[in-house]
Amino acid sequence: MAIYKVTVATGDMAEAGTKNSISITLVGSYGESRQTTVSFFFLPGKEKSLSVHCGQDLGPIVLIRLHKWRLFLEDAWFCKDVRVTAPNGTLYRFPCYQWLEGVTTVEVREGSGKKLVDDKLQILKEHRHRELAARQEAYGWKTFAQGWPRCLNVDSIFQLDSNIQFSRTRASNFTGFLIFQGASHFLSGFLLRSTSWNSLDEMRTIFSRTQGKDIGGCLVCCPLPFPPA
Repeated sequence: MAIYKVTVATGDMAEAGTKNSISITLVGSYGESRQTTVSFFFLPGKEKSLSVHCGQDLGPIVLIRLHKWRLFLEDAWFCKDVRVTAPNGTLYRFPCYQWLEGVTTVEVREGSGKKLVDDKLQILKEHRHRELAARQEAYGWKTFAQGWPRCLNVDSIFQLDSNIQFSRTRASNFTGFLIFQGASHFLSGFLLRSTSWNSLDEMRTIFSRTQGKDIGGCLVCCPLPFPPA
């Protein structure tokens, strides 16, 4: 009997936790473990520890599989990383840093940097091919217009995987900034203005009220600041 100590960490950003079921499979050079349930509830920034019992030594752990099952309602989960300690004390680290959505299985390689020629095991070669195919599908290109640079082959950013879009934290911050700037412009008299500007000095006065100390200008309406008076 070989016992592996496993620690699964959840990201610390908002909504990173989940109430869905998460289980794990360890894949080694000599074989793989059975699928073992980690938890049915994860909190942001927290870790879950468990023991995975195997009938034999799996050898060096080269992959892990994270399985996510939806119990009632979909609840996405952001996995930070997984650490596996073998019976002989060897520690294997598996950086994940991605969202798991729906009913899915995600394979994560051991964190040591390796080139294609370093993949001696067939299972690692197959994993690399699957990963490459997934990236080619996710990052397909199309021609927007003749003579223009090519763009992603999607009609909306919402068609992209969550791991390709802006992080939820950054998207929330960006939305909050837009709301703040919009409210500032409204209160300063810039929005819904029915009359023309009287002078350039008047424009400088209004925009100087909405510029932040560390922001070079109004990012919503003007990419560059006005010259100093």
